[in-house]
Amino acid sequence: MPHTLTVLWTIRARTAPRPWLACSRCRGQRPFVCSGKTRLNANGRRLDAWLIYRCTDCEDTWNRPIFERLNVRGIDPAMIEAFQNNEPDWIRRVAFDVEGLRKCTNRIEEFAECHVEKRVLAVPDGICARLEIVLNVALAASVRTDRLLSMELGLARARLSHLEAGGCLTVRPQVRKALTRPVRDGTRVVLDLSALEERDVIAGRAG
Repeated sequence: MPHTLTVLWTIRARTAPRPWLACSRCRGQRPFVCSGKTRLNANGRRLDAWLIYRCTDCEDTWNRPIFERLNVRGIDPAMIEAFQNNEPDWIRRVAFDVEGLRKCTNRIEEFAECHVEKRVLAVPDGICARLEIVLNVALAASVRTDRLLSMELGLARARLSHLEAGGCLTVRPQVRKALTRPVRDGTRVVLDLSALEERDVIAGRAG
């Protein structure tokens, strides 16, 4: 649309989720953080791999299983190399895999802090009357959609809810309570700016 500002927001969570586990030294439940180190063990032609976590209080370790007793022929060589070299990007992807963590513990501490990188995809022809935000979330992030919009656009969450109720703000795909859900890759937020006095300020913050 000619009066639409379209922007891409790339969301990068700052802190990986922390599993709460029974610490043998502390003798109680404690949060564990990813150490950024891996462990690879060979038993003949079969491999075991773990991502090492440490207790935040006593530095005791927990080995998060990634795979066990897999034949080396069935493992991507790039994955083996990533383990051997403690490849940071690969480790980060695993550390942010909260669904994988849920298989190990029922209690996971998640963090909403994130970094937002903005890029303009299309500029309006004349007055900016409509804002479309495309979210790129490569790794799981825990920040709520309304909190992200509030922080980045300078609009109170209550006002965002009011705009949504009035049909001036939509979140696609449309799901129940979309604003209160964590951000997801591919989400599109469309905001009608035509009736908003501070539309230029909002557009400036968006891009």
